[in-house]
Amino acid sequence: MKLPVRLLTAIIALLLSAGLAQAQIKIGSVLSVTGPASFLGDPEKKTLEMYIADINAKGGIAGKKIELVVYDDGGDPNQARTFATRLIEQDKVDALLAGSTTATTMAIIPLAEEAQLPLINFAGAVQAVSPVKKWNFKTPHTDLMACEKIFEDMKKRGTTKIAIISGADAFGKSMRDQCMTVTKKYGIEVLHEETYQPRDNDMTAQLTNIKGKAGVQAVLNPGFGQGPAIVTRNYKQLGISAPLYQSHGVGSKSFIDLATPAAAEGVRLPAAALLVADKLADSDPQKKVVVDYKKAYESKTGQPVSTFGGHAYDGLMILVDAMKRAGGADKAKVRGEIEKTRGFIGTGGVVNMSATDHLGLNLTAFRMLEIRSGDWTLVK
Repeated sequence: MKLPVRLLTAIIALLLSAGLAQAQIKIGSVLSVTGPASFLGDPEKKTLEMYIADINAKGGIAGKKIELVVYDDGGDPNQARTFATRLIEQDKVDALLAGSTTATTMAIIPLAEEAQLPLINFAGAVQAVSPVKKWNFKTPHTDLMACEKIFEDMKKRGTTKIAIISGADAFGKSMRDQCMTVTKKYGIEVLHEETYQPRDNDMTAQLTNIKGKAGVQAVLNPGFGQGPAIVTRNYKQLGISAPLYQSHGVGSKSFIDLATPAAAEGVRLPAAALLVADKLADSDPQKKVVVDYKKAYESKTGQPVSTFGGHAYDGLMILVDAMKRAGGADKAKVRGEIEKTRGFIGTGGVVNMSATDHLGLNLTAFRMLEIRSGDWTLVK
């Protein structure tokens, strides 16, 4: 029996579309593209889009093109949970690159674990990777690492007595708590503490209390978003002379712009090599990677590079390398290959993962920076 031409055409089209669907690898992403954490999510999204387009142009993975499905959670953990569920249950993604903030990431991790789906997250806090969970991995340095890098610098300078002003958000709380676990290790005494809420627009009262505390040799501000920029401005306005340390949560040019270069002058922080790409020695193993990423990102977007887009680059490349070694998108195989990542040179450092370490970075991956004349400089 002859089939009508229209019906035959429809069947062929359906078969072709089914074949194309099978030939795709789906990567799902939930990011804070808008809202108070957009300085994290926006460069992450742009990075994933530009590099996936490049990977597809070069043939994809094992002959399969990558389809990126992105949802914007606006920095809301409830939205992050909803969108991650949609990616898993409706979009049927093969892996997740998701979680711009600590709060949104912590909402996503249990879903990935239950679905047995590889997840590489971009959160800053240590709880986003510790304790180790089978399906969850992370690319940014942890807040505990940031505390230790800062305290190392303080110890070198003979600083032992400090004050802390921390954000009341998930990251700020976590970093404050992590810092308190290693004060004795570095001989640091916290003389005074203050906090602020994420939407506070003036920290003068808290900083006045710190200024009046005798013996304070330096001030540490665990936090991200607009809070650290406001702290930095108010710090300058009050004429506090003690050195101000920020976290790796301010690793973008937007922090300097919001704080103003004059107020940010002399601020110290631990950060990825990406921020000082052009200042690295030619012998530095990270130099080519960070310089190439910086050039590509700034050329494509017209925006200054940030460490946050770098976290997405590292996560994508680790995932893609794992899929290539696994010969496709089989979830269990890919998870196993991510865990075997060794010697991967990314924007955040040289990554060596294991069954007991799903981050794979150590303190040498952090560079100690100081802001001078509106730019990042390496602390010698």
